[in-house]
Amino acid sequence: MSDAARELRRIALLADLPPALLQRHLHRMQWLNAAPGQLLLDFDDASVDVFLVLSGSVRVAVRTVGGRELILDDITAGHFFGEMAAIDGAPRSASVTALHRTRICRIPGQVFMALLAEAPALALRLLRVLTQRIRESNARLLELTTLDARHRLYAELLRAAGPPAADGARAISPPPVQQIIASRIGARREAVSREVARLLRDGVLERRSGALVIRAPAVLERALAGMAAD
Repeated sequence: MSDAARELRRIALLADLPPALLQRHLHRMQWLNAAPGQLLLDFDDASVDVFLVLSGSVRVAVRTVGGRELILDDITAGHFFGEMAAIDGAPRSASVTALHRTRICRIPGQVFMALLAEAPALALRLLRVLTQRIRESNARLLELTTLDARHRLYAELLRAAGPPAADGARAISPPPVQQIIASRIGARREAVSREVARLLRDGVLERRSGALVIRAPAVLERALAGMAAD
């Protein structure tokens, strides 16, 4: 097996792909290096290629009718994007931009579909990933339709935080940029800034070196539970 094939098999999606099958299609794939801020896919593009993120990370976003950017996801090394267009042939539904220096492998849509047809294990892995994405999208849609901006912020902070420390506190590291949080939850930056400042004053949040710490996660969890009860 070539070095390129071994590198691709480290991507979870391709881990069960028969080596001979991957090697047979390898010559049709392309390795690319993207600079920070480089646009990789744009909304409504007609391309159907699938991209594997080998190193770095990319951001998936859409723009509302009013022109506001809404961040859907950040995709890190070991994951992939672009599969929807390969499957249904429809134009791209979001834009994708490199966040850092990013190395990717581009798989032509026709090759990707051939791999799916020849490798049921690959198709099953893809179905599981897509199912998880649908679950996450449903959860976010529920938040957007049932929670106000303040409670969407609470949900986003809890989602971004790491596991509890011995004292129960949970850290977000590196600390999130407020404009990015606002773009993720569909809120104004000013509203996010005001609420974060209030949480800092109340001791629910604390800024530490290299992190924003949720000192009292239970406060945010109770607030969200109260909304659910209503």
